[in-house]
Amino acid sequence: MTVKTILTATIIAISLSSAPADASNGEELIKKHGCAACHAADKRLVGPSYKEMAAKYKVDDKTVEMLAGKVLSGGAGVWGQIPMPPHKGRVTEAEAKTAVKHMLSVK
Repeated sequence: MTVKTILTATIIAISLSSAPADASNGEELIKKHGCAACHAADKRLVGPSYKEMAAKYKVDDKTVEMLAGKVLSGGAGVWGQIPMPPHKGRVTEAEAKTAVKHMLSVK
């Protein structure tokens, strides 16, 4: 799969799920906002699996804040060469924190 194909798929997934979410459950938010296009619970897709993230990061307020910031602003280089696009404007800070907490809870 090429980087162009991956980025195109990501953009499509984000655009299809850009409606405001009213879900309070992390798993629901992940589905609603298209996170599952690049992340899965137990296997690496475009980005790291939830289990990989849970093994690397502990769940505390500082870590959740930092990772939610990466969801909103985008990021690159920590998990490979393919950047995660920014999701600010499509995902609220509260939604990002809820989704991150859920991802980090998967062992």
